[in-house]
Amino acid sequence: MATDWIEDPVLGPDWSVRSIALGNDSEGPVDAALVRRSAGPRHSRAVLYLHGFVDYFFQEHQAQYFIGLGYDFYALDLRKYGRALHPGQTPNYITDLALYREEIDSAVDFIRVEEPHETVIMLGHSTGGLIASLWANGKSVGSPNIAGAAPRVDGVILNSPWFDLNEPWYMRTVGTCLIRGLARVAPRMQVGSLGRFYGEALHKDTGGEWDYDLALKPHEGFPVRAAWLATIRAGHRKLNRGLQIDCPVLVLCSSASGDAKHPHPKLMSTDSVLNVAHMKKAAPGLGPDVTLVEIPGGIHDLSLSPEPARSQYFAAMGAWLDRRF
Repeated sequence: MATDWIEDPVLGPDWSVRSIALGNDSEGPVDAALVRRSAGPRHSRAVLYLHGFVDYFFQEHQAQYFIGLGYDFYALDLRKYGRALHPGQTPNYITDLALYREEIDSAVDFIRVEEPHETVIMLGHSTGGLIASLWANGKSVGSPNIAGAAPRVDGVILNSPWFDLNEPWYMRTVGTCLIRGLARVAPRMQVGSLGRFYGEALHKDTGGEWDYDLALKPHEGFPVRAAWLATIRAGHRKLNRGLQIDCPVLVLCSSASGDAKHPHPKLMSTDSVLNVAHMKKAAPGLGPDVTLVEIPGGIHDLSLSPEPARSQYFAAMGAWLDRRF
């Protein structure tokens, strides 16, 4: 069940948001938030954006790029993120990535059937890239475009997707086993947090270019909980065994990674959150039709990269969309 569209309190009158009710969990009512331009649908093609961890949709310039290409733009703030994070909830917490199918199915079904759009592209960043990949796995592009049919997309774009833990091998193996055990006995125990340096480099108040709500995207992130991390690692394991995404996939990443734990001179010209080698290694296993593009000088969220990397990221997506759709 979804509410009516209202003015988006985050981005203002040019944008609208509707709530997607997802029932209750142990912390009370749960919902997700679907955002779109207030003018509503204008094109036959659309993009649905899934954000990363400790994140929400605020990148209006990215939306405007797709609108300029002739795609209506939608963004989904997943349960307990951004516009869908409510008092009393554990931020960003989930114990099964498959639960996200409910809000993603609802959003895609709305975009595909109710608006409607003939072509739908899913764009996922970081954790959203992992979630988008797992969701799209097995979704048939041949599914009928009618109410009640399985929601589907026609293409998937992944912006620096999170395909593995950016840690030494022993943390990715032995450490993961320990996390799984801890998740069973103390699921909400804090087992880590994000470094503050990437966020500080992004935000205008600490010398960066971008303005966003630090209550929804704090520099040091939200506490990483044991059960959440075990859930992410289960997703990594499934993805790295190989998927069968049967629509075209574009994977974009920086050409280099940087130190994720300390400040350094290349913080704004490398992916200083994830290891791009993991992305390049896993990309061919996503499905039969995968294109990989490296962006020199790109940062973790390629859409927030300094120029010229930002324009190269947009140009790479535009060229791929022109060729494939």
